[in-house]
Amino acid sequence: MSKYAEKIAAALDLGIQQVEKTVGLLEEGATIPFIARYRKEATGSLNEVQIAAIRDLLMKLKELDKRRETIIALIIEQGKMTDELNAKLLAADNATELEDLYMPYKPKRRTRATMAIEKGLEPLADLLLKQGDEEAEAMAERYVSEERGVKTAADALAGARDIIAERINENGQARNIVRLYFRRAAQLSSSVVKGKAEEGHKFESWFDWKEPALRAPSHRVLAMLRGEEEGVLRVHILPDDPEPVLVQWERQFVKRHNSCGKQVEEALKDAYKRLTEPSIETEYRNLLKERADKEAIKVFAENLRQLLLAAPLGQKRILAIDPGFRTGCKTVCLDAQGQLLHNETIYPFTSVREERAAVAKLEALVEAFHIEAIAIGNGTASRETEEVVQKCRFKTKVVAVMVSESGASVYSASDVARREFPDYDITVRGAVSIGRRLMDPLSELVKIDPKSIGVGQYQHDVNQTMLQKSLEDVVVSCVNSVGVELNTASRELLSYVSGIGPVIADNIVKYRNKQGAFTCREDLLKVERLGPKAYEQCAGFLRVRESANPLDRSAVHPERYELVEKMAKSVGCGVEELMKEKELRAKVKVDEFVSEDCGLPTLRDIMKELEKPGLDPRAKFEVFEFDKNVNKIEDLREGMVLPGIVTNITAFGAFVDLGVHQDGLVHISQMANRRVADPNEVVHLHQKVKVKVIEVDLRRHRISLTMKGVE
Repeated sequence: MSKYAEKIAAALDLGIQQVEKTVGLLEEGATIPFIARYRKEATGSLNEVQIAAIRDLLMKLKELDKRRETIIALIIEQGKMTDELNAKLLAADNATELEDLYMPYKPKRRTRATMAIEKGLEPLADLLLKQGDEEAEAMAERYVSEERGVKTAADALAGARDIIAERINENGQARNIVRLYFRRAAQLSSSVVKGKAEEGHKFESWFDWKEPALRAPSHRVLAMLRGEEEGVLRVHILPDDPEPVLVQWERQFVKRHNSCGKQVEEALKDAYKRLTEPSIETEYRNLLKERADKEAIKVFAENLRQLLLAAPLGQKRILAIDPGFRTGCKTVCLDAQGQLLHNETIYPFTSVREERAAVAKLEALVEAFHIEAIAIGNGTASRETEEVVQKCRFKTKVVAVMVSESGASVYSASDVARREFPDYDITVRGAVSIGRRLMDPLSELVKIDPKSIGVGQYQHDVNQTMLQKSLEDVVVSCVNSVGVELNTASRELLSYVSGIGPVIADNIVKYRNKQGAFTCREDLLKVERLGPKAYEQCAGFLRVRESANPLDRSAVHPERYELVEKMAKSVGCGVEELMKEKELRAKVKVDEFVSEDCGLPTLRDIMKELEKPGLDPRAKFEVFEFDKNVNKIEDLREGMVLPGIVTNITAFGAFVDLGVHQDGLVHISQMANRRVADPNEVVHLHQKVKVKVIEVDLRRHRISLTMKGVE
């Protein structure tokens, strides 16, 4: 059994066997999507979130053990290790406890205490802590030494108190008393830095703010810390009154109320104010920041998931427009596979004559390239461009859709875009990206760093390593849940498939370019560096639509092909017939195929796939239109009820695009008639909603909206 399984199981409230098997699979190199989809019997049907939690805790425990080994080695090197200390270090089950035990042995910069020790005052500190009958001043006289720089008894006592203060600060029990008090009583407060009020007006809500630290929502913590980072705010996380801590410390360290006891009492007050309070404030600040980061990352990850899994229009011939006033509208035509057929720039906003020419050009392009849908970027001049499109008289039915441009400029300047379109400038690449997003958001958005997509809150302020890992998990999860067509997928899309990665993805594309289309899944084993283990991980998530084997078009894993053939044989038909005929599938006695490594969960998954092979889990595409009478923020009036699209979800509410180039905010308190803890309970990204305008602040370009009572 893994030495970590028991701890992980207890922490996550899971079965030890479940955790043990999952840890084993992870250690063997299995990916989260593969384990969740194809190893349900081993894990007891754990989902991706649970498996990811096991992986993260496993890594954390390993890191803790690594740090423990380092600390033990460092203390042994100093020659200060004892059996008791070693036992405590081995028993420490969190980083805080471990670091507290190490603190007295940690190499220090020169402190007041170390200078006092250099002056020979440590024995005096020991005597004071014993708090015997002898007067403190009398003891101190013996340590006066001009040679060592201790001129008076008062100097000696001051040095001894510095040593005692440092020992108190390094006492684990004493620090825990402060930690517990901070959790209960710490206040998050902020004030404006003198002379910064005007330039930091965006932080004015926190110029004079105070609230219990534990109740502070993540977005407020991150906003205030950003204000501090920009030099506008001073932020503190401190209890109002340290007295309860000092009382407990006195019970711990002051044994007698004599002259020695008074020296210890004075030392502990100094220890709290000068050493422990700032130290625990930093610790608590990090704790709040970590909590806020996790919450913000969770919001970002959920938004990204919804964006990646947005409904695709599918393989349609697209005319895509990247709007612009002065520089014109870059217009591209794409075939049903997203390949660029034509590009040019139209200038509908320079004159009436140019507008007519633009309308005529769009009509001609739609007819010439048999366009089925028009994608309009939702940035500058988007509504005006939409109006131009509405003036066109097309001979066939063409839908016009507003598409999010977020991150398109990042893609158009990237190596990926340069590799795809080496002979075109960034404006053409950006327009192509907008068109492809309409066809298949997932396939196009995986080409962009998830952090650049802009669906989070304070993404630049949170822990970047944690953010990157979380967002990569989301992309991997989405790509594998949808499945990937092996013969048409880009390098970028393939690289997110379970077990593949960038190098093998590149080799797959090279193989495809040299040998032609893959004819079956098994052909993957001919790809350089794609061995049996990688094949096991990736095969079930890749589709080969032209394969002679119908199972290659489904999510059934090749390791179960023989089983499906037995199922088909049991009802007297072939695999393809079994997949087509509902009546034949109904005759299959699933229970008869249960084995040691293939239980009912996997068998049910197989039957589901046979019914609808390779089913796309994404919703069906729906066309959306903004209110035609509202094009800019000045058109808005209090009380208006308007259609909108949810563009971003944060912990404090949801932002809605009304088509006026400035998203409005539906605060969490305005989302429903009931109390809402999480905006994701009410809305999801790209959801079409109806909202009512409750306030328009033209000066600050802020729009306040409500969903309460809006039909």
